[in-house]
Amino acid sequence: MRALIAFVLLLAAGCTTGGTGATDATPATATSAAVLRVDVLQKLPHDPKAFTQGFELADGVLYEGTGLEGRSSVRAVDPATGHVNRQVDLPPHLFGEGITVVGDSIWQITWQDGVAILRDRRTLAEKKRVDYDGEGWGICHDQHRLIMSDGSDHLTFRNTGTFAVEGGVDVRAGDQPVNRINELECVTGQDGRVQVWANIWQTDQIVRIDPANGHVTATVDLSGLLPAADRAGADVLNGIAHVPGTDEFLVTGKLWPTMFRVRFVTSAP
Repeated sequence: MRALIAFVLLLAAGCTTGGTGATDATPATATSAAVLRVDVLQKLPHDPKAFTQGFELADGVLYEGTGLEGRSSVRAVDPATGHVNRQVDLPPHLFGEGITVVGDSIWQITWQDGVAILRDRRTLAEKKRVDYDGEGWGICHDQHRLIMSDGSDHLTFRNTGTFAVEGGVDVRAGDQPVNRINELECVTGQDGRVQVWANIWQTDQIVRIDPANGHVTATVDLSGLLPAADRAGADVLNGIAHVPGTDEFLVTGKLWPTMFRVRFVTSAP
């Protein structure tokens, strides 16, 4: 109970500093990339019916986008209890994907529908829609632009207001492309530099990417994070939410009954 209370207080005090179908994934390992391990600090409840596609913390609220046709939604969740405080469902024909907070709004993308939805952050109500080309997988906001994945090895940079393309970068581990980049989390470090943490679809791997050049700077293996006893009905690892003001993250997966408060560390267990 003391750990739960401490986490709630930490979230209240923190300030933000910060798919399906593609070519085969390339293991994101390279001699220049740090190899990190996951240090589990706390286990927290998560809706086992949520097909998690987007995951982001802001001002103590966990915003979650879920997928599958007829089951896609955007939610405002209490991160300490997993309780869904507010939910807005997408039209049944839309397959929801990643989400990201931009000021008092939220962008939500879709998989193969080519539709991005701008929402009011407080009510989750739709404000406008924008069409785009290609698939949508993950998205995050680096305080200046949107960074979006499409299941390939490419990240696209987009305007936060218009959603227009403003460049992009190919992701490489050494000289190898890193495919199936999925859910994204933009984190600004103490040095002011943005790093993008990304799930690699159908693996237990998270990578850290420098968006300035596309280089993978760290890898984390989360194999075994969800105990075998909890894996019945669960899908793949997907969902990274930085805990503002800390070096901690919440991570979960599609249809997982648990989310985990973790650190990614270099020290031996």
